[in-house]
Amino acid sequence: MKKNVADTQSGLYSNSKPSFVKNHRLAIAFAICYVSIMFSGISSMLMSVYLPVAVKDLLGNVTGERMNTISAYINSIFIFGTMFGGFAWGFICDKIGRSKSVVLSTALYGLFTLLTAFSSSWLLTGVYRFVTGFGIGGVMVTTNILIAEIWPEKKRAIALGIVSAAMPVGFIVAGILNNLIPEWRNAFLSGIIPLATTIIAIFVLPEPEAWTKANDTVKNEARAQLFSKDYRKNLIHGSIVFGAMLIGLWAVFSWAPTWVQSVTPDPAKANELRGTTMIVLSFSGLIGSIVSGWIVNRIGMRNTMTLCFLTSFIMTGVVFRLNHSVTTATFIEMSGLTFFFGISQGALSVYIPSLFPTGIRASATGFCFNIGRLFTATVVFFIGALVLFLGGYGNAIFTFSFIFLIGSVFTMFSKDNIKTSLPAPEFETSVAG
Repeated sequence: MKKNVADTQSGLYSNSKPSFVKNHRLAIAFAICYVSIMFSGISSMLMSVYLPVAVKDLLGNVTGERMNTISAYINSIFIFGTMFGGFAWGFICDKIGRSKSVVLSTALYGLFTLLTAFSSSWLLTGVYRFVTGFGIGGVMVTTNILIAEIWPEKKRAIALGIVSAAMPVGFIVAGILNNLIPEWRNAFLSGIIPLATTIIAIFVLPEPEAWTKANDTVKNEARAQLFSKDYRKNLIHGSIVFGAMLIGLWAVFSWAPTWVQSVTPDPAKANELRGTTMIVLSFSGLIGSIVSGWIVNRIGMRNTMTLCFLTSFIMTGVVFRLNHSVTTATFIEMSGLTFFFGISQGALSVYIPSLFPTGIRASATGFCFNIGRLFTATVVFFIGALVLFLGGYGNAIFTFSFIFLIGSVFTMFSKDNIKTSLPAPEFETSVAG
């Protein structure tokens, strides 16, 4: 990689800062981001795995139709929260800095995950889930930007792939908690851990110098140019590609546990299978995220994403249309589906930020990450509303999986020029506090 003056002055290529100092800072940033993302995954999926029992506890004895409706509301409210959070935190991140934004967004979702444990009604639960989602939407943007801007270019895709794997690790833990902790409220007490992490992060999380320099030179008016013609094409393209994968992913992860319960007559067995389903889905996604960097480097971004879209569409049909009960074969098929989900998430963590300059990178990435959530929240709601009309959760999930085909078309006709084209990694000696 060609070094410029800024690269040398940053200290990462000079002898002014010993390599162990640079590695120490990288390790600190990576660890904090990993914990933040992992627990955001736990907070995201806790309600999905506990949804049937949580809604029953909050509502009492009501009809199945009423249960489906309230469940759909709670899931949709959360996704709307992540959408608004992603938009807002993108601009906040460009304004106040990467590390401060990671700290604040993590503290927010941790606090409201904890408060959910004490909720007394489904309406209050919905409010808490919205704010939890608002914080998680911020974490999904800010952690990716922070890692992307500090990591060496040759290893950036691999680092982002591994750190993005923290989300499915969180999903796995949520499934384990479902099997270990019968009382759903106790599981939500896990929010105290990300809260504690932010106290440490305030003092040790470094700020990328790339943002510091950009913030000194880019005026607020320049950020208003986010929607100018210079960036409009990339905004549209990034939003469609990311949104198409997001809609399909959330349809599967949000409703797979409920689908499992709907096709399993024995309630006790259904409860066990719900947790196992989330573990299987998440573990495969974890493996996909970890290997995504190597796959992108090997076959290119366009080929990687096209493969993910087409395989995800096929496997969604196999899992939810061809299975009428949950067997070992079902879990194997689910593993194949979410393996490609994981690859796509790691790849997109490199793809989207690389489309934009530092001054608007977080805002633009937040826009692309979250415009799809507007449609995703609607999709998740309508899956619940259309279950009876379409003849079950499996048919509803498969119906919305056609969005993968739209994503594949946009990907196939894109230029395969998406590299890790961010500026060289730079650190500022300041910390979040």
